[in-house]
Amino acid sequence: MALEKDYNTSRNPLVLKEYGRNIQKLIDFVHNFDDKEKRTKYAHTLIQLMRQIVPGGNYTPESEQKFWDDLHIISDMKLDIDSPYPIPEPTLLTKKPEPMKYYSHKVKLKHYGRNIELLIQKALETDDPEKREHAIIYIGKLMKTFQSTWNKENAEDKVIIKNIRDLSGGQLDIDPEKVTENNLFEVLYKDKGRPPARRNQRTARSQGSGRGQSGGRGQGGRQGSGRNQHRRRRS
Repeated sequence: MALEKDYNTSRNPLVLKEYGRNIQKLIDFVHNFDDKEKRTKYAHTLIQLMRQIVPGGNYTPESEQKFWDDLHIISDMKLDIDSPYPIPEPTLLTKKPEPMKYYSHKVKLKHYGRNIELLIQKALETDDPEKREHAIIYIGKLMKTFQSTWNKENAEDKVIIKNIRDLSGGQLDIDPEKVTENNLFEVLYKDKGRPPARRNQRTARSQGSGRGQSGGRGQGGRQGSGRNQHRRRRS
C-alpha cells in the first residue's frame, strides 16, 4: 500500500507563518468541538502555546490582546469562544495605510536646503533690530559652512549677504563692510586637540621627566667627580 505524500503545495496556506502549521491545525481541531465552554478552555491553552512560540518579552495587555487577535485571524473569525477581548473587525485586516504626504516645497537655493529658508522666515518674525542682526549673522555662518562642503574656495561675504537678501525678499540685510571687517560670518572651530587640562598634564609630565633626567646626570656627575678625587689621593 503506497503512502500518501503530503506536500506544502497541497496544504492550506498558512495564515500567520510565525506560529507555524501545527498551531493552525490545532485551531481547526478546536473549531470542530460542539461545546463552547470546551472550545474556550482549549483556546486558553492555545494562547499559552502561541506565547511560547512567539515570545513577546514582558507581559502587557497589548501583547496579550495581540495573541487573541491572531487566534481569531487564523480561524478566519469563525471560532466561537468567550474571548476576553473583542473580535477584531475583518475590515481592519484589508485596510490599506494612508499614503504618505510629501512636501512639495520648491527650494530656491538647494545647496542651502529647506532649513535655511525656515530660519530666515523665523528671523522675519522678530521686530527687534538687534535680534534680527544676530539672526542674520547666525544664518550667514551656517550658509558659509554649507558652501564649504561643496565648494573648496571660500565663499565671499557679499555673495552670502545677497543670498540672504534674495531668500528673505529683501527684508533681511546687513552692511557688507561690517561683516568683512569683523569677520562676522567666519566660523570659529574649536581646537580639535586634547583638552587644556590634559595638555597641561602632559606638559607637567614632560617637565618632570626632564628634571629627573637632569638630576640623574647630576648625580652621575657627582659620582664621577668622587671617583676622580679617590684616584688622586691614591696617586
